[in-house]
Amino acid sequence: MAIKIRKYQAEDLPEMLAIWNEVVDEGRAFPHKEALDMESASEFFAGQSHCGVAVDEASGKIHGLYILHPNNVGRCGHLSNASYAVSKNLRNRGIGRLLVEDSLEIAGELGFRILQFNAVAKSNAAARALYEKLGFVPLGCVPGGFLRKDGVYEDICLYYHPVGEGRSKQE
Repeated sequence: MAIKIRKYQAEDLPEMLAIWNEVVDEGRAFPHKEALDMESASEFFAGQSHCGVAVDEASGKIHGLYILHPNNVGRCGHLSNASYAVSKNLRNRGIGRLLVEDSLEIAGELGFRILQFNAVAKSNAAARALYEKLGFVPLGCVPGGFLRKDGVYEDICLYYHPVGEGRSKQE
């Protein structure tokens, strides 16, 4: 399967929405509790600094996506944050890696200096292993920082990765 990462387009929204809501519904990775509808998805994705989609070059089908946005404001506006979603039946096939690598590149192009993850669920072993393989630095864990769908609180792990010497959005 040949995957290309590109900027999302409005016609991608139905497939993006399905993948995003799949992860939200699982309740093990995203902080969001409520699914998006087409209207809220359109606003949400348009409001990001960048959204990338993983497209199967043969079929044109969207298999994953990421959102990239500032992690903070003002003097910390050079820090970015991202979230990734891959269709459940296509996980562990390298799509997530392509999304993360693209987000690091785009973050630098947008002038961010760091990509920081604030809330990686400790049980998300596949994501944590990928981030560490790609050079993300673990900063530690916050006990009970994530409320899973089943009502159990689990630790969240924080990570960061430099993305270049770009200027901050405020400069």
